[in-house]
Formats: sequence, structure tokens, C-alpha cells
Amino acid sequence: MKLWFVTPYREEPAMRIGVLTGGGDCPGLNAVIRAVVRKGVSVYGHEFVGFRDGWRGPLEGDTMPLDIGSVRGILPRGGTILGSSRTNPIKIEGGVDRIKENLASTGVDALIAIGGEDTLGVAKQLYDRDVNVVGVPKTIDNDLSGTDYTFGFDTAVNIAMEAIDRLHTTAESHHRALICEVMGRHAGWIALHAGMAGGANVILIPEKPFDIDRVCEYVESRFRTRYSPIIVVAEGAHPIEGQMELQAGTLDAFGHVRLGGIGEVLAKEIEKRTGKEARTTVLGHIQRGGTPTAYDRVLATRFGLQAIDAAHEGDYGKMVALRGTDIVRVGLDEATAELKTVPVSRYSEAEVFFG
Repeated sequence: MKLWFVTPYREEPAMRIGVLTGGGDCPGLNAVIRAVVRKGVSVYGHEFVGFRDGWRGPLEGDTMPLDIGSVRGILPRGGTILGSSRTNPIKIEGGVDRIKENLASTGVDALIAIGGEDTLGVAKQLYDRDVNVVGVPKTIDNDLSGTDYTFGFDTAVNIAMEAIDRLHTTAESHHRALICEVMGRHAGWIALHAGMAGGANVILIPEKPFDIDRVCEYVESRFRTRYSPIIVVAEGAHPIEGQMELQAGTLDAFGHVRLGGIGEVLAKEIEKRTGKEARTTVLGHIQRGGTPTAYDRVLATRFGLQAIDAAHEGDYGKMVALRGTDIVRVGLDEATAELKTVPVSRYSEAEVFFG
């Protein structure tokens, strides 16, 4: 039986809306949850239920209550109070049907899915199978083509930039080449922005295979100025074919190779080819942990406010997105059609400072 909520304009049936966060954790997730619940309850009178650990929640019917009390104080917190996972229900036999059954049994009328390429890809497929879904873009990699920026990216860049700032002083003290490995499987946005902001001497990204001989030339050129080189490398960066041998990793539930280790391989090659000492710092999950920046808190909050509007209006199959300074809605098909990678022109800007 539906509850009814009286607005100043008309009486409307209150909805029961599910919320989940999927994929890697990210600064700003809690800000989205807070905005969705605060506006959904106070303005529209809707009821909310949280699904735990990404798509595993609706797959197994694992829920937690979400109300205004449960979202108090979470704005500055990193991670997600709902938990997350890389569960892929599309790869599980009968997974979609199980989700539909669990949504029905818990009385959920619509679902707000907060995540990146993989999470929203599942949301798109569920929408195609008659599940009411609204998407919110989340990824520190900033690689979703439907939006100018994703929340979490600004925080990750600032964390990496601060690490690079600190590496400069120890590199110069010990006359070493220091390599900072950052996240970025297919897109080098974090490496590009953090490297430029931190004054890196070389930036290596997945979009452009690097020439190890050229990298070593940059290293030696930097040492000749009596300064030590800082190299920022995205985890998905790779050399020109045949130059270096890289170790293959295992696959996750979405078919992605688990990356990490390019920094160490690069350090060994630089030492072997230049005779200079090289050390690697892998930031790893440090980039995605901790409190979000002001920019990410505001962007995540605006995304949450617009997402609950879309769900309230029944505008499903959409993802909220930033275009310029406006929050708009784009189709989930457009949002997940292709990755937003670093264009050649943007990388060329950074190359001016190499060496």
C-alpha cells in the first residue's frame, strides 16, 4: 500500500527508492547518498533503502535502512556507508531476474546506481530489461564520456599532486630519479593533471605508448641541470611494443586486468640504461581514500539532488552529468558508449615541460 505525500501543489504517491554504490570506492560517494536522501525525504516524501556492496546488494537482497538520520555527518567522509564491490550480475546466471525479484519483494519502485563505467553499464542493461534506473557518474579516473567531470577526480589529483611535491625534495636530496605511479587503467587524466600540477619532468599515460629510450634521455637531461627527475606514470601506461616486457595480471569480474607494477619495471630499466638510481612510489588506493575536496563535495551533492529529481519524475534510463557548470541528463547508452581518454592535443601541452 502506497503512502501519500502532500506537496504545496498536489498529492503524490510516495516512492520507495533503492540506492547503491558500485565499483571502486571514491571520495564524494557519501555526499551523493546524503543529497539523494535529504531531498527525497524532505521535498518529495519518498522512502529509501540502501543496497549493500554494489550490485551484490540487489542480487542477494542485502539491504540497510536509509533515512535522514542515517546520512547525518557523512558529507566529509570518504568511501561509502553502503559498501561497494565489483560484482557483475550480468555474468551470473539468472542474475538480472534475481535482481528484479528482489527489487519487487522489497517494494523498490526505482533504483539510483552510483558508479563508473562498469556499474552504469550494468544499469543500462537492467534499464533495457524494464528496471527503473537513474545513474550517477563516479570515478576518480574521469573517463566517462557523458560528463565533463566526475566527482572523486579532483580529490585524487590533489592527493597525487601533494605526493609529487614531497617527492621533489627527496629526489633532489639524494640525486635520484623518482617515479610516482598513479591510477589510470585506460585513461591518463590523473597522471596528466597531477603531473602538470606537480611539475613532473615526464608524464606517461595509457593513450600514448612511451619510448623508453626517449624517457631515459629526459632523465639524463634533467640530471645535467643538477636537478633530479620526477616521472609520473599511469598504471595502464605501456611502452612501444617490443621495448620492455610487462607481466600480465589476472582478470576481475568485468574482464579488466588487475594492473600495477609499471613503475617498478620502469625504475629498473632507467637504472640499467642510465646508471642513475631510480625509486618508485606507488600511490595505489591512497588516491581514492580519505575526505573529498570542496569541489568534489559540491559536485557530488549537485549530482545527488538532480538524480532524485530524475527518479521522482520517472525519467529513467538517464545519468546526471556536468556540462559546463550545468547539471543535465544524458542517456545511459550515451554515458557508457565509450571512454573519455586524453586527447593528443592535451598531452602535447604537457610535453613542453618534459626533460
